[in-house]
Amino acid sequence: MQTKIGIIGGSGLYDIDGLHDAAWQTVETPWGAPSDQIRTGTLNGTPMAFLPRHGRGHVHSPSTVPYRANIDALKRLGCTDIIAVSACGSFRDDMAPGDFVIVSDFIDRTFAREKSFFGTGCVAHVSVAHPVCARLGDAAEAAARAAGVTTHRGGTYLAMEGPQFSSVAESRLYRDVWGCDVIGMTNMPEAKLAREAEICYASVAMITDYDSWHPDHGTVDISDIIKTLGGNSAAAKTMVADIPARLGRDRAPCPCGCDRALEHAIMTAPDARDAALVAKLDAVAGRVL
Repeated sequence: MQTKIGIIGGSGLYDIDGLHDAAWQTVETPWGAPSDQIRTGTLNGTPMAFLPRHGRGHVHSPSTVPYRANIDALKRLGCTDIIAVSACGSFRDDMAPGDFVIVSDFIDRTFAREKSFFGTGCVAHVSVAHPVCARLGDAAEAAARAAGVTTHRGGTYLAMEGPQFSSVAESRLYRDVWGCDVIGMTNMPEAKLAREAEICYASVAMITDYDSWHPDHGTVDISDIIKTLGGNSAAAKTMVADIPARLGRDRAPCPCGCDRALEHAIMTAPDARDAALVAKLDAVAGRVL
């Protein structure tokens, strides 16, 4: 199999540089339209697909991002790996604005989003005990460090619903009691859906602020976030450009098993499956259905 890398760009990252034969492509899915067209091309000989999570012009809030359509569209385009780049707040003094964190785990506190491709008529249970791909995280870490970014390997990402930022009490709960490291609004259910679609997924958190827990930094201010995003986005583009060379064009089976997540996950008997839902799962679960 050949590697094809999907990049999901968060706040401040609405395009990537250096794509050869680049074109914005419309992809239709049974889950509706993705956040935007997808920019396809090659980077250092490796096929790439870039999707701006919030759409160009930032038209989708975290709760209205069409997560299922986004992952389905990348799967239809043949993506084997997804690097998600997101603006996040930090719960740690040593994870400062401008730093990158290669996320290792999640706590999902979202509640207003569809979180699975499966449901009544075709039930499946995948494991997200280890929700990110370590192999892909290795590549993202190396590329970020090569870009000159202070990079932290490992951290728990608290996914909140938003669009409001945390209260001080919430921020202290997530930091002091739950032990989270960063906070954002978009990596869930994105990571869960990527696992259901058998796509390797890694998350790079671009730190923009200290959330509201920090006694010396006050409340989160969107103007300060936007200023930090400028430098973060430039570094993210440099990081993305380096990832194809680190993954290579020829792709072996994922050592973490991400590409085989549905192997024994579907519970509904073949003769009891809903034909309409099965048809919608053609890209996501066609390998096992």
